[in-house]
Amino acid sequence: MSSYRRTRPRVGHIQFLNCLPLYWGLARTGSLLDLELSKDTPEKLSERLVAGDLDIGPVTLVEYLRHADRLVALPDIAVGCDGPVMSCVLVSQLPLDRLDGARVALGSTSRTSVRLARLLLSERHGVTPDYYTCPPDLGVMMQEADAAVLIGDAALRASLHDAPRLGLAVHDLGQMWHEWTGLPFVFALWATRRDYLAEQPETVHEAHRAFLASRDLSLAEVGKVAEQAARWEAFDAELLERYFTTLDFRLGPRQLAGVDEFARRTGFPGGDRVELLPPAPRHR
Repeated sequence: MSSYRRTRPRVGHIQFLNCLPLYWGLARTGSLLDLELSKDTPEKLSERLVAGDLDIGPVTLVEYLRHADRLVALPDIAVGCDGPVMSCVLVSQLPLDRLDGARVALGSTSRTSVRLARLLLSERHGVTPDYYTCPPDLGVMMQEADAAVLIGDAALRASLHDAPRLGLAVHDLGQMWHEWTGLPFVFALWATRRDYLAEQPETVHEAHRAFLASRDLSLAEVGKVAEQAARWEAFDAELLERYFTTLDFRLGPRQLAGVDEFARRTGFPGGDRVELLPPAPRHR
């Protein structure tokens, strides 16, 4: 007998602005009522998906590569960039090639962003800083550090407001990766567990279609999304619209090539381990 019964899928939701266009349209299309959303940090959601506490949701790239044998990715849904990302930055008071042995504060537990920063500093700039983790408050971080890595909304605040005020240089990690490899970078993709897919394939396909429709509607009405978000965020609508249209929400051949390149450079098995959800069967 099946261990599952037909209920709303438990779906993860990252509480960062970069995911808003993937979720904003769910209410507009009516799909929100079909999902049981659970909000948390990227790392916690990744852990909960792998552990079976969620059925579908975002998973950071590093965690996907670690658990690719247990997960299936949803095609054409991701959060990444094909150039600048704006919300994954290295803020420094020293030139990057002078950070060897310097203190670098990691304002996030995001293993993907941290791994990317380490890779770029080590392989591209030839330095090995002294890394440590701390809360993502740039003013506090720079009291003890020579540089800091921030992601998400904290990175936006730091790069747009705090760093210029403190006279610090901002290095966009997405741009650095693109200049180095010529490829996009994927920070998180959406996936389901293999066991859940085996039991509830129609539910997974319905959720996938809902996210695609939400993403497409949000980008078609991106000005409206930005205006609504600006009501409760510390950024104006113009900046948010630029941010939402800078991000890359696709997971196609170029994005998968970027995944493969990151996996190769960091010692993970190849990006060809990213297994995509097959097309839904056609009913006659």
